[in-house]
Amino acid sequence: MSRNRQPIRSGMGRSTPDRIFVQGMDLTRDIIGTLNLGDMAYLEMTGRLPDARQSRVFNAILVTLVEHGMTPMAIAARLVYLGAPESLQSAVAAGLCGMGTTFAGTAEGAARLLEAAVAESPEGVVQDMARNIVADFRRRKQPIPGIGHNLHKPVDPRATRLFEVAAEEGYAGRYVDLMRAIGQEAEAAYGKSLPVNATGAIGALCCELGISWRAARGVAVMGRAVGLVGHLVEEQARPIAAEVWLRTEEEVSEQDEPPVGGR
Repeated sequence: MSRNRQPIRSGMGRSTPDRIFVQGMDLTRDIIGTLNLGDMAYLEMTGRLPDARQSRVFNAILVTLVEHGMTPMAIAARLVYLGAPESLQSAVAAGLCGMGTTFAGTAEGAARLLEAAVAESPEGVVQDMARNIVADFRRRKQPIPGIGHNLHKPVDPRATRLFEVAAEEGYAGRYVDLMRAIGQEAEAAYGKSLPVNATGAIGALCCELGISWRAARGVAVMGRAVGLVGHLVEEQARPIAAEVWLRTEEEVSEQDEPPVGGR
């Protein structure tokens, strides 16, 4: 059967024998030596250059999740590098695969939640919207994306600073207000410390910048990829992955009790 074939088009980049174009800009004349990495990322994602205010907010988002210590993602990257030192990119990819609803990936969920709520009630009272959102998640017994942290409490200092930068640059609007209100309502409903965390703040600021929730996790991926490369550079100079492996193997092999069914 025949079908109507759509033309294959992309505005991302193209090349001629002596020039390279990225989003319509000349790479060597307009970009190299002119744009920083954050502004380049913004150009790639939106198709336009950020102004000074957008640049500061977006770069603040990018650097927030670069590093957070010896997380499962960093450990995974180091262990894969131990097994395949010829493939640094595979080790980075392995670490990024751990970016999900438990570690660093909830910027997507937070942005999706905020985007949907504001679209549904553009003139709604923020506190009422937040109360309804918290009640809905509580009824379904699901965690609220972007809310709570096992270590950073009663506040996540990263979220505090991101909101400060956004306010300074005129990007602390309705999405930020709603994210903060959700944190307040969550603490009231559950009776414990549930601060807006870094990914909650990032989700809100992505919305403020007009970045779709579908791309919010990609923003987090960009930052964390830098951090994982840093971990692997440290692993090259001061390796610990072999110790993690050997110690784990030793401790798993030590059995104080006989195996199930044994005597």
